[in-house]
Amino acid sequence: MSRSVRLSGGPAAAVLLSALWLPPPAAAEPPAPLALEAAVAEAVAGNPGLAEMRARAEAMAAVPSQEGSLPDPIVRFDAQNLPTNSGFNLRREDMTYLQAGFSQELPFPGKLALKEKAAEYEAAGAADSAEEARLRLVRDVKQLWWQLFYRERALEIVAATEKKLNQLADATLARYRVGEAMQQDALLAQLELSKLRDMELEHARLHHGEIARLNALLDRPAGRPLRLPPPGEPTLPQNAEQSELLELAERNRPALAQLQKALGAAQSRLELADKGYYPDFNVGADYAARQNTPAGLTRSDFANFHVSMNLPIYAGGKQAKAVDQRHSELLQEQYALQDALRKVQAEVAENWVGYGGARQQFQLVKTTILPQAKQTAAAMASAYQVGQADFANLLRAETAVLEYETRYWQAYVQAQQAWARLAAAVGKEGL
Repeated sequence: MSRSVRLSGGPAAAVLLSALWLPPPAAAEPPAPLALEAAVAEAVAGNPGLAEMRARAEAMAAVPSQEGSLPDPIVRFDAQNLPTNSGFNLRREDMTYLQAGFSQELPFPGKLALKEKAAEYEAAGAADSAEEARLRLVRDVKQLWWQLFYRERALEIVAATEKKLNQLADATLARYRVGEAMQQDALLAQLELSKLRDMELEHARLHHGEIARLNALLDRPAGRPLRLPPPGEPTLPQNAEQSELLELAERNRPALAQLQKALGAAQSRLELADKGYYPDFNVGADYAARQNTPAGLTRSDFANFHVSMNLPIYAGGKQAKAVDQRHSELLQEQYALQDALRKVQAEVAENWVGYGGARQQFQLVKTTILPQAKQTAAAMASAYQVGQADFANLLRAETAVLEYETRYWQAYVQAQQAWARLAAAVGKEGL
C-alpha cells in the first residue's frame, strides 16, 4: 500500500496556516516577549479610550470655579440728550451729559456655592469614571493576554501530538505492510491526523484574532507580531473570603464612588432649586458729567445708584416644578446607586465562585486526571507493541492525553481570568 499517513495538507491548508500562525520570515526580527505586567503598563499609558476618559475628567475639573464665580460686571458709557439742531453741542442744554457706570448681578446668597458644589461632585465623579475605565482596561488586557497564553499552549500541544501520531501512523503502516496490522488502523490514524489538522487551523485562526484584539488595547497596529514569554510553573493563589471582597468592593469600586458623587450633585441641585424661590439682585452706579453753560455758569454733575431684583411671582409653575424635577433626579441617583451596588455584589460573587471552581478543576486535572491519562497512554502503547491492545484504544488514550493537557492549561487560564475579573470587581488592579 502506497498511501502515506504522515501529516500533509493541500495548498489551501498550507496557505491558511502560513497566514495565521507560521512565524515571520527569517529576515524579520522576532518581537520581544510581552510579559503580562508590560502589556498592562503599555495599555494604561497608551490606550486612546482611557486617554479620552482622562481628558474628560480634566475638563470637568475646570468647571467648579466657573460655576462658583460671579457673572462678569457690565460697564456702560452713555451720551444723553445731545441736541441735534446744534451739532451735538454739549454745553447748550442743561440735560445734556456724558455718563459712565457699571452694574453687577448678585445671585441670592448660597446659590453660587451650591452650583460650585454640584460641579465639584461631577468633576470628582468624572475622575472616578476614568479610574473605572482604567480598571476595566487592565481587566480586558489580562483577559486577552491569558487567552493568548492558552492559545499558544494549545498550539504547542497539538504540534507535539501530531508528531507523536505521525510516529504511530508510520509504525502502524509498517506493521500493516507485513500483515501485523489492519488497514482500518492506518485509516484511523489518518483520520486522527486530519482532526488534529482541523484543530490546529481553528486554534491558529483564533490566535490571529486574539493578537489583533490585544494589539488594539495596546494602541498597536492590528497586524503587529506579538509573542508571549515561555510559561513558568503554573501557580494559583488561595481564594479570599467572599465577605471581605464584598466589603472591599463597596469601599473601593470607582463605579460606586462615581454614583455616590452623582448623588451628591443631585442633592446640591435640589438645594439650589429650593433657593430658586429667593430673588437675585442687580446693583449699579453711574456718574454723569455736564459741561458749563455757554455763559460760563457751572453745572453740577450727577451720581446715580440703583438696586433691582427679580420677583419669582410664577413660582407655582416654575420654581415649584424645578424642585419637583430635582427631587425626582435625586431619587433616580439613589436607585441607580442601589442597583449598581447589587450588580457589583453579584459580579464579585460570580467571579469568586468562578475562580474557586477553576482552581479546583486545575488541581484535579494536574494531580489526578492528567497523570492517569498519561499512565493509560503509556500502558496502551506497551500493550500495543506486544499485540495485547488494539490501535483504536491506543489512539483514544493518546487523544485523551491531548484533551487533558489542553484542559490543564485551559483550567489554569480560566482561573487567572476569573482572578483578573475578581480584582476589577472589587476595584483593584490586582489582589
